[in-house]
Amino acid sequence: MSGPFYDMARHTQRLILRAARQDDLDDLFAIFSDPQAMAYWSTAPHDRPARTQENLDRLIASAAETLTYFVIEKDGRAIGTAGQHRGTEVGFLLHPDYWRQGIVTEAMQTIIPHLWQVTDHTQLTADADPNNVASCGLLRSLGFHETHRAANTYCINGVWSDSVYFALPRPAEA
Repeated sequence: MSGPFYDMARHTQRLILRAARQDDLDDLFAIFSDPQAMAYWSTAPHDRPARTQENLDRLIASAAETLTYFVIEKDGRAIGTAGQHRGTEVGFLLHPDYWRQGIVTEAMQTIIPHLWQVTDHTQLTADADPNNVASCGLLRSLGFHETHRAANTYCINGVWSDSVYFALPRPAEA
């Protein structure tokens, strides 16, 4: 494939970070339908591929102008997503089979400089469930600092969760 957004793929030691494609549907549904993967996400696990297709359609469309939200590919499979998904907010989601391998750290260490290059944001932001110790730790390791907390920010299937908010200022050299 070619075109402006496909040419923006980034490569790390183990990963390809690229625009979403229609053939990612099965791999992404495996992630978005997994209760463990979605435990701290802002929506319930997807109950059908058509629900994941809605997300995939948005991912494909959003890359048409500037690629800021990437599919994480490893060994020819989509194993997660990461990048800027709303305003200045970044996020990431990874299939549980790949947790605790440094994959999201590796991806975000490549994505963040890309975001500084293609946006004029003065900061990047993120929010996480305070009980999601791994994601909060990852954000801190990337240089994000906590700005504030809020209670009862998401209600998924009748269960409320809280949020902790983070910010990463644009570096002077970016």
